[in-house]
Amino acid sequence: MYFRYPETSSAKPEPSYDAAEDEMAIDDQRGTLGTVRNAAVLLEFLSEGPAYHQLSDLADRAGMSLPTVHRLLRSLVAAGLVEQDPRSARYGLGPQLVYLSECYLSRLPVVKAAAPYLASLRDALDSTVVVGVLLRSHIVYVDRVEAARSAGPFRESARMRHAFDTAAGRLLIARAGDEAWHQAKAMLHDGRRPTTAQRNAWAQAQHLIAENGDVAGSVELAVPIETETSVLAALAVNPGPEEWDEKALKKRVAPQLERAAHAISRTVGHG
Repeated sequence: MYFRYPETSSAKPEPSYDAAEDEMAIDDQRGTLGTVRNAAVLLEFLSEGPAYHQLSDLADRAGMSLPTVHRLLRSLVAAGLVEQDPRSARYGLGPQLVYLSECYLSRLPVVKAAAPYLASLRDALDSTVVVGVLLRSHIVYVDRVEAARSAGPFRESARMRHAFDTAAGRLLIARAGDEAWHQAKAMLHDGRRPTTAQRNAWAQAQHLIAENGDVAGSVELAVPIETETSVLAALAVNPGPEEWDEKALKKRVAPQLERAAHAISRTVGHG
């Protein structure tokens, strides 16, 4: 938005223009953008592989000099985005990233819109209910209401799964762009190669049932939460292993999830 100051009767001298100073400002901006880009590259590499990485390995992978990488890492450590292991002097992702990611996820409109429906779905279906969003090639479960019959406290070591590993992830990755689909396929290292036919079927499915690798013998039923212009998230349930009758799931569970997903979509659209 541009603001125009009110005109006055007294004329003011035009500001002097120095082409050299302007060029310096552009160079400074490019340098700043380059620094941010390089820092983002290092964070990306730190997110892959082991928890901690050697300085020299990061420099080799990034194609940067050791002093440059060291300087960037020191700045990232100071910001809490990276931490240094005192025992090995290696570098890993820092705790500030958790805070930032939680802030980002908690403010997603679809998370707020879905919250009022989760407990009632849990009670009606006696099942754990989750909401998942697609981040690159992974499904991230951003909200969860555990079934009342669950034994003991809920424990989940990681709530991010590869998109092809869950029903919710398959629905979302199939509806994503070609770049996301191919990136997700490239990250598979277990011999799986989802086909174009599978993608088309997942993209058109109003609900999907797939095995849940977290619990032996259980599956996940998911439906997309989408508007006319975008796919927002997926709503899914995880009933107990003894309740997995596919016909019953399609007849009793899927319609309730679909109605809730449509209501959530309308809420987001009116927000």
